Amino acid sequence: MEELVERKSWFNRNWKWVLPTGGCLLAIILIVAFAGSIIWGVTSLMSDSQAYQDAMDAATNNPKVVRLLGEPVEPDGMTGGSVHYSNGYGTAELTIPIKGPNGKGTIRVEGSGVKENWTYEKMEVLIAESDEIIDLLEEMPSIE
Repeated sequence: MEELVERKSWFNRNWKWVLPTGGCLLAIILIVAFAGSIIWGVTSLMSDSQAYQDAMDAATNNPKVVRLLGEPVEPDGMTGGSVHYSNGYGTAELTIPIKGPNGKGTIRVEGSGVKENWTYEKMEVLIAESDEIIDLLEEMPSIE
C-alpha cells in the first residue's frame, strides 16, 4: 500500500530566506527610487530657471558657439550649481554642459533677478577641445 506524502509548497519550504531577501530588495528599490526623484526634481528646478533658459538661448544663438560646436547646440548631461528663490527674488550659479555635432562645452552663468528680469555677472561658454572662453554677455547685445 502506497502512502501519499503531502509535500509543502515552495513558499512554505523557502520562506526563511525569501522574506528577508525580498524585504531588503524592496528597501533598496525604494531608496533608489527616492534618490532618483530627488535628483530629477533638483535638476528640473535648475533647468526651469530663468538663468538656465537665458544661458541656453544665448549659447544657441551665438554664432561663435554654433560655429565651434555645430548645430544643434543642446544640453549634454546634468546641470550643476545652485538656484535660490526668496520672496520672488532669485539668484543662480549654474554650469550647464552642452554639445553639438563638432564638440562639447560648458556654460557658466551667474546672475540674479525677479521673474523674467535677470542681470548677469557672468555668462560664458568654455569650449572643451580648445579651452576657448566665449563671453556671451559681450557677444550678445541684450538678452530678452
